Amino acid sequence: MSQSRPVRLALLGCGVVGSAVARLLEEQSAELAARVGAPLELAGIAVRRPNRHPGVDPALLTTDAYALVTRPDIDIVVEVIGGIEPARGLLLAALKSGKSVVTANKALLAEDGAALHDAAAEGNADLYYEASVAGAIPLLRPLRESLHGDRVTQVTGIVNGTTNFILSSMDATGAGFNEALDEATELGYAEADPTADVEGFDAAAKAAILASLAFHTRVTAADVFREGMTGVTAADMASAKEMGCTIKLLCIAQRGPDVDGRDSVSVRVHPAMIPRSHPLAGVGDAFNAVFVEAEAAGQLMFYGRGAGGTPTGSAVLGDIVAAARNRLSGTRAPSESNYAHLPIRPIGEAVTRYHISLDVDDRQGVLATVAGVFAQHEVSIATVRQSGREEEAKLVIVTHGAPDANLAATVESLSRLDIVRSITSVLRVEGGA
Repeated sequence: MSQSRPVRLALLGCGVVGSAVARLLEEQSAELAARVGAPLELAGIAVRRPNRHPGVDPALLTTDAYALVTRPDIDIVVEVIGGIEPARGLLLAALKSGKSVVTANKALLAEDGAALHDAAAEGNADLYYEASVAGAIPLLRPLRESLHGDRVTQVTGIVNGTTNFILSSMDATGAGFNEALDEATELGYAEADPTADVEGFDAAAKAAILASLAFHTRVTAADVFREGMTGVTAADMASAKEMGCTIKLLCIAQRGPDVDGRDSVSVRVHPAMIPRSHPLAGVGDAFNAVFVEAEAAGQLMFYGRGAGGTPTGSAVLGDIVAAARNRLSGTRAPSESNYAHLPIRPIGEAVTRYHISLDVDDRQGVLATVAGVFAQHEVSIATVRQSGREEEAKLVIVTHGAPDANLAATVESLSRLDIVRSITSVLRVEGGA
């Protein structure tokens, strides 16, 4: 490709992120051309309703996304519409025809990233997706390239700004979940339907992408154990404070042995107590942070704004520059690394710790009976706190690490004891609290 010819872009979607990308391309056109070695030219924007974009040059707008991505003059397709279809069909068509793709579509990558990578290989094209996880934070490229010579053992992250804002508010004010969610909605941090965020679907998709890159293994959203945070209460947060902890919705991806000693991968998303001394505990508001542990590099942390039009647009623009430079030089980005083919370890085999709060009868022998249930399931108790009022007492128990299946069975057995009036809280504990 001659450097005198502009690199031509097709933009799919012109919502919050898409409009930010279009604006940044215009505002920084001279600098971007200098970095790339040729002008970046926005050749078309596919939208559903052109009349909803009065600030965009009408000549750029089209409702025929397929015609746009298959135009022979298009070099790079930038997808920010989200969802599975029609995005999947459009990106597969672009990649197979040799066009580079830049996408922020975490849901598609987590469900069918393998098909996209295979299409990129077939079309000898680039597939970039830095903006799919943690917005503007440079995270995926370090995992894919900078740490490629190392062995990553664990990735732990706060990767959803909405849930982090809610839990941070609960921690700071003592508010309940619904109050904090209402505040997040009023401030624009939560969608009208917050299900994807608060039930952990968004974080699970991002966890799959992170695990795939970190462990050189194809991981899908279906492989991720997911538990939402709607059950976290003000009492849970108060109990965490008493332990010197806070509660965060974490994605945790680990590489390690399964029950047969084979190298495997465990990926999960759930609320967890972490000590306030942990680097992730101080991540507040709607910020994201990811903590990476590698054998040679040690502990690394990536922190910043994980969402929003301009921050996400910044990550998209970085990928556009990389793809454009590759087009000009006739090279490709590093291809997908999935050589390890590690098996996925089910949640039942993952070694976890539990914080369990019980309302029990305040009578002799209760603690011994409860301790016997833990022993029956081969779960060791780390700490017990007991308080009583009238005929009822409260037990707060934190376990040592054990297979999650053993811990779940313990909770089930406790629920059947006649001395246990209710189990008021069950939370996992991470980070050595």
